[in-house]
Amino acid sequence: MVNQIEKVNVIVAETVPEVAKSWTLEDSENLYRIQGWGEPYFSINSDGHVTVSPQGDRGGSLDLFELVESLKQRNIELPLLIRFSDILADRIERLNACFSKAIARYKYPNSYRGVFPIKCNQHRHLVEALVEYGKPYQFGLEAGSKPELIIALAALEPSQNVKNDDSQALLICNGYKDKDYIETALLATTLGHQPIIVIEQLSELHIILEISAKLNIEPVVGVRAKLRSKGIGRWGSSTGDRAKFGLTIPEIIEVVNTLKNAGKLSILQLLHFHIGSQISSISVIKEAIREASQIYCELVKLGANMNYLDVGGGLAVDYDGSKTNFYASKNYNMQNYANDIVAEVKEACEERNIAAPVLVSESGRAIASHQSVLIFNVLGNNNVSTSPPNSVPEKEHLVLRNLWETYQNIDPENYQEAYHDAIQFKEEAISLFNFGYLSLTERSRAEQLYWACCHKIREIIINQEYVPDDLEDLETIMSSIYYVNLSVFQSAPDFWAIDQLFPILPIHRLNEEPTERGILADLTCDSDGKLDKFIDLTDVKSFLELHSLNEKPYYLGMFLVGAYQEIMGNLHNLFGDTNVVHIQMTPKGPQIQYVVKGDTIQEVLGYVQYNPEDLLEKVRRRTEQAVQEHKITLEQSQLLLENYEKSLRSYTYLS
Repeated sequence: MVNQIEKVNVIVAETVPEVAKSWTLEDSENLYRIQGWGEPYFSINSDGHVTVSPQGDRGGSLDLFELVESLKQRNIELPLLIRFSDILADRIERLNACFSKAIARYKYPNSYRGVFPIKCNQHRHLVEALVEYGKPYQFGLEAGSKPELIIALAALEPSQNVKNDDSQALLICNGYKDKDYIETALLATTLGHQPIIVIEQLSELHIILEISAKLNIEPVVGVRAKLRSKGIGRWGSSTGDRAKFGLTIPEIIEVVNTLKNAGKLSILQLLHFHIGSQISSISVIKEAIREASQIYCELVKLGANMNYLDVGGGLAVDYDGSKTNFYASKNYNMQNYANDIVAEVKEACEERNIAAPVLVSESGRAIASHQSVLIFNVLGNNNVSTSPPNSVPEKEHLVLRNLWETYQNIDPENYQEAYHDAIQFKEEAISLFNFGYLSLTERSRAEQLYWACCHKIREIIINQEYVPDDLEDLETIMSSIYYVNLSVFQSAPDFWAIDQLFPILPIHRLNEEPTERGILADLTCDSDGKLDKFIDLTDVKSFLELHSLNEKPYYLGMFLVGAYQEIMGNLHNLFGDTNVVHIQMTPKGPQIQYVVKGDTIQEVLGYVQYNPEDLLEKVRRRTEQAVQEHKITLEQSQLLLENYEKSLRSYTYLS
């Protein structure tokens, strides 16, 4: 009797129809992983719009979709880069708070002095804002080239005390240096700046000593060490004996001996290292800190007047929100990072009975990434046609009848076999067409049936826990192409060049279920001009869940793009810089600080040595000749010239 009851229960359970689950905001949050990569700055509101909280969990928020609509009403066209300067301030505050907490926790007997590497984002408004927000923390700058040194000297306010002011922001001078670079850095000390010239090559030491003697200015120098500790991910080769920058241990010893013989060993005060950008594993950071701490202690033992240990960059950004050691993520937080640096350095110095140094870090990506969001609109899409013909008559070619029979018989039991049958019959149809046995219309019907088979199979596997390996690419094959108003080469060069992942999602309609799967194709005439890799919890997705298009604009956002992308973009197809807007929160709500207009066509033409006035004059002469030869009317010639001149003054992107 018990068995009968159990059987009845099973039958009842199988016959109860499933109630369609409505789409929720939580579903969108999970799908696009916004809580993983976006906290505490980005979330979704009840209207299904992305919201931005520029001050994190300590301030108000704004509706990103409404902000974009408001900017469009001000004739600020898309694509549009929005910078939230309050996020920049919050990142600086958080980094310094983490180091302060770590210093207090471990009773570290010295301080932290961070610097921002200008190479990460050299744009004036950002650097000026960063210097202003960094003043309470003596937050300085790092220059890796002569132009960046020029920026730093103008951006940083010099100390009035000129010498040995512990409250003064540091200026770390990295990169390859010539005589002018070193001379400028040394002379800056007379203004009250605090430059530390980091020796990257042995030849730089001799130039420093020569210019120092000539100017009678005592420099502060550092050495950059090539650690044996290896980095991880895309920049793992930044360390080791054959790394691009820095000195080997024998070369560092040579620097020490040269300075000692010159009676100048006291000017060596900093040890610097860098194990690469975006270090996703905390164990790699700990290993590097341990090695560098020992080198630092040995330099002290050799008589150097060491005061600073610069741990370089590497503090990662969790682009995919997985909190793992995947290259687009990290398995630690900012506090873990600060704790491990402070603890490792303190332990090494205590064991050797050496005074602990001032800790310096060059965190650029972790400070600048979150504050920029790229907004772009979808221009249209191209979907795979999946509607089958109503029927296939008996008189049709055998290959068409086989495809039709395959389509009709697809079910959850045979879908894998049916998929391979559909591929085989489609290939047969193409072969028959190539040899003249099928007409173009018949080939069209064959391909239509093939895509209908694929669609039917996808509907079966879409909700299954396990998908056979040979069907994993089906979603990618059937993805729609969404054409978007941007250039990957200009606005996301790291995606194109090194497969860097960025969170991408619609900034509205997130209370609706996205029913389409798509890749994003940009405006350039280049097959690489597409976005076809997207964040996911366990791997990289080859498609993005999107909404079907309607008559209204459809906006997408690319997030965490504030580091490197803005300065590394190129002019492929002559698409120039995008419009940029700086937003700051005030008690009355968000306020537009600055609007930086994107490049016009005549500006990008100037970059490649064209004179817009000459171009216009050439076209004018040709239209005049065409009028005289009756190839064009006077009205048509005037319309052409008006459009030509108007285009020269217009945005390089589509309106």
